[in-house]
Amino acid sequence: MDPLIMAWKIVKKLWQRFIALISGLFWYTRDLIKYKIMLGRAHQETPVYLFPQIFDKDPASHTFDKHYVYMDRWAFKHLLQNRPAEHVDVGSSIRFLSMASTLTKLKFVDIRPIKTDFDNFECLAGSILQMPFADNSVASLSCLHVAEHIGLGRYGDPLDPKGTEKACAELQRVLEPGGNLYFALPTGKSAVYFNAHRVHNPQAILEYFYNLRLLEFAAVNDQGQFVAQANTGNFKNAEYACGCFKFTK
Repeated sequence: MDPLIMAWKIVKKLWQRFIALISGLFWYTRDLIKYKIMLGRAHQETPVYLFPQIFDKDPASHTFDKHYVYMDRWAFKHLLQNRPAEHVDVGSSIRFLSMASTLTKLKFVDIRPIKTDFDNFECLAGSILQMPFADNSVASLSCLHVAEHIGLGRYGDPLDPKGTEKACAELQRVLEPGGNLYFALPTGKSAVYFNAHRVHNPQAILEYFYNLRLLEFAAVNDQGQFVAQANTGNFKNAEYACGCFKFTK
């Protein structure tokens, strides 16, 4: 993407948020005063604490991240179908973890360990570049919208232009023969959006996982539509699609 276009989009977004902030502060104050008057007339003495939510009236706020919602649903459906005795996930969303742990014993690997009260859930502190598993030892494995960040320093990891490639190599190392890997990341025209993420040509991902066999490719296209049976070649020129790859060794 042209740097000037990117800069314009950032400025436009900041301006829109600023206008929404000013407008929100106005109506919030108006509604607060009106509500307190109504409480007084109703002779209610309920405490009122300030907790402003001033952006939620904006219709643009009623959206969801289609990458994560469709991707998590795609991976969960596969787990639901296969019912593995144990599943290992590396760095994926807490939404996916909460669902997956209802189906199977789940081990979660992340450089930022989390604590939950989920049943069947174990969090292991570790890096996707050096996972605490032996070669060919994991039968069911997922890594969803994670590998594109590796090596950009966003989450405290060291800078490395080959971060995604090295993450793929480590996932490939631990997957056991006959095991399944559910992998997703932004796909399209190769680019780096520093320090947020990378976009990878789907063919590059197939090359990174040279020792694995692709069983399925699904995608979320640039229009936010989920394509269940997609062709990797059709997404090489996307701007910011989400490719969902199911591999086996």
